[in-house]
Amino acid sequence: MKRLEINFVGRGARSPWAGRVLLAVAVFIAADMGLSYRDARSSLDLNRGKIAKTQPRPEPRKVGPEEIAVVSETVNRLAMPWDKLFGALESAASDQVALLGILPDPKAGTVMISGDSKDYLAALSYVLNLSRAEALTRVQLVRHEAKANDPQGPVSFAVSAAWSEARQQ
Repeated sequence: MKRLEINFVGRGARSPWAGRVLLAVAVFIAADMGLSYRDARSSLDLNRGKIAKTQPRPEPRKVGPEEIAVVSETVNRLAMPWDKLFGALESAASDQVALLGILPDPKAGTVMISGDSKDYLAALSYVLNLSRAEALTRVQLVRHEAKANDPQGPVSFAVSAAWSEARQQ
């Protein structure tokens, strides 16, 4: 038998210059792309600068006394002791009463509470429970109205109260 020689590492009939030429072409293309990117980036920065110079800057807006008053009122409403008011409302809560609105008046230190109840007695009980809360004083039933078109007889009501800590702020 004849001996078979297999050489996986050996060089074939390839030219040693082909790899070197391809490497040189790749380096040249990469360098050209890098220079093109640098030029495009500097051109973009230059154009952004020109656009920024040509666009007019907005004039600062003048703030009138009406807007200052609205902002001041909003800040006063946010600074009020809401946690004590909500605690008082939760302590007076009832299954027969649904609150519809709470309208505070920070200047006067009062709050107007509106809601619906199943009947007139439930509305009066709610007003009594509110008058027992520490955060509210001078609790009064301002308005009540029976809904005539509903056979269950619900009552819509409004309560006014002095919010004892609202004016201290």
